[in-house]
Amino acid sequence: MRLENITSAHNQKIKDLLALQEKSKLRCEEGLFVVEGCREVSHCLDAGFVPRTLFICGEFISEDDLNDIVGKAEALNKNVGIEQVPSGIYSKIAYRGGTEGIIAEVASKERTLDSLNIGKKPLIIVLESVEKPGNLGAVLRSADAADADAVIVCDPLTDLYNPNLIRASLGAIFTRQVAAATSEEAIAWLRSHHIQILTAQLQDSSLYYDTDMTGPTAIVMGTESTGLTDIWRKAADARIRIPMLGRLDSLNVSASAAILLFEALRQRKS
Repeated sequence: MRLENITSAHNQKIKDLLALQEKSKLRCEEGLFVVEGCREVSHCLDAGFVPRTLFICGEFISEDDLNDIVGKAEALNKNVGIEQVPSGIYSKIAYRGGTEGIIAEVASKERTLDSLNIGKKPLIIVLESVEKPGNLGAVLRSADAADADAVIVCDPLTDLYNPNLIRASLGAIFTRQVAAATSEEAIAWLRSHHIQILTAQLQDSSLYYDTDMTGPTAIVMGTESTGLTDIWRKAADARIRIPMLGRLDSLNVSASAAILLFEALRQRKS
């Protein structure tokens, strides 16, 4: 392992890293994104994403973690750059504290419906136009916990390599199959694979626990403010709702996704 030392925050590699963190357009143009933290970087490399550069702060990362991550990185790219930065510079490039002293620049992959590999009875979450990276990240964590086969993000309002999304997902963006598509493309794909479409909505719907989710199933959720658009309401094979007994008529989308995913899991395990 050959470490290069960066001693100035004005180093061009540091400037490029910060730009990738901040600019979605640049991430798209460069085909690169940024991952921070030992757990997240490790999951990313395990998923086969190819690293370009590792930025390491030896004051924060353990020797075991460093050797493990560098070994995985070099197996994917023998020419991966390894830059050592002091704590003062690391604090400026890290999104948050306590990230164990590792940040990686990684090549992105195109995540399409054709890339999904599903079994005979897949469980899929579909999210339409979810805007907040934190919500999408939290849904991915629930999808990972329930061992959902895939997450399809339709008409996304945030890119899948947003650092806030990666952080909120705790790396689940890499442990789950994820695809981006238009709603029309997703509906056609689901129908071609004979997957029932269950739309989560309050109107004209049945209680979620009265709906059979044991077969191939896609649970479709919209934004908290406007819900699902008509294209999904019309495409639904069944409409489901979570009972609301208080004064408010909406749960956070990530909380709703967790409830519905674990009901599907309960039915499939019973």
